[in-house]
Amino acid sequence: MSNRKLSKKQLQRIAENQQKELSNVDGRVSVDISNCNGRIISHFGQQLDIEILKGSAAGSIMRCHQRANLPHLVTGDLVQWVADTQDTGIIVAQSSRKNIFGRYDSNGKFKPIAANLSCVLIVLAVVPEAFLNLIDRYLVAIERLEILPLLVLNKIDLIENEKNSKLEGLLSIYRDLGYQVFEVSAKNSSGIHSLKEALANQTTILVGQSGVGKSSLINRLGLDKLTQTGELSASKYKGTHTTTTARLYHMEKCDLIDSPGIREFGLSHIKAQDVIQGFKELNELALLCKFRDCGHDKEPGCEIQQGISNGIIAPERLDSYRRIINSLY
Repeated sequence: MSNRKLSKKQLQRIAENQQKELSNVDGRVSVDISNCNGRIISHFGQQLDIEILKGSAAGSIMRCHQRANLPHLVTGDLVQWVADTQDTGIIVAQSSRKNIFGRYDSNGKFKPIAANLSCVLIVLAVVPEAFLNLIDRYLVAIERLEILPLLVLNKIDLIENEKNSKLEGLLSIYRDLGYQVFEVSAKNSSGIHSLKEALANQTTILVGQSGVGKSSLINRLGLDKLTQTGELSASKYKGTHTTTTARLYHMEKCDLIDSPGIREFGLSHIKAQDVIQGFKELNELALLCKFRDCGHDKEPGCEIQQGISNGIIAPERLDSYRRIINSLY
């Protein structure tokens, strides 16, 4: 992608073609994917960068405003736009989304982050410390969208001598559940090749705490210093917020979306039955409990408690599930 300016002739040709396409829209703000000529690359308040998808200017970037009758657009949205000036355009319609990934803020309002994904890469690190409950909150959201979740532990170059047993124990929980877990170093490229292969042909958003190295990973996966990176705050090992808006990058074999780092991932206003579907091992056993409304605590005939006793269920996962359920009310 480049940021070259379009010539007046290019802009005129784009505008004429788009006006012809708009004549078939009948005033609707939703259009078929085949009529989309732009993809949202990043969002800056009331302005958006789009990648031009059609015509002689395909691959270049245009700064656009969106019409007021459109919903909040996010990185990954496919849109239809028309030229406004030589340097700006107007988004006039949006295609339907395959999915929308986001989180709930402290007020319970859903905050969309990116659309039309095929994969979510949950990025952990040796520092800052990885938290199982945050991973599980991501997995609940991902499982609801029925897209591929991958876990990656970054900064393994910081592990001295023997591996951190606590960290290994956490990762083994997800490996035993069948999730793909990668251990890499964005600093020295260890494990990067295997991660690249797993991400091939995917449109992936990287999510995780601030400071886990999402931007550094994108650099190592192919951009090489095109994304800015920040240093950890030494006092409390909390990352600085380098990325302030989700942005899409084209790599050699895949598309990656960097997202702002967070310390909490809210799941407000989600139903309890949707939460347990994000805990696939709990969900399977919950269907076999003696009572339909089993609280999975001390009720007789609780298959989840039996699973804990038999070592089938990790107690940490049940505790994490309960924490999420309690946070909903």
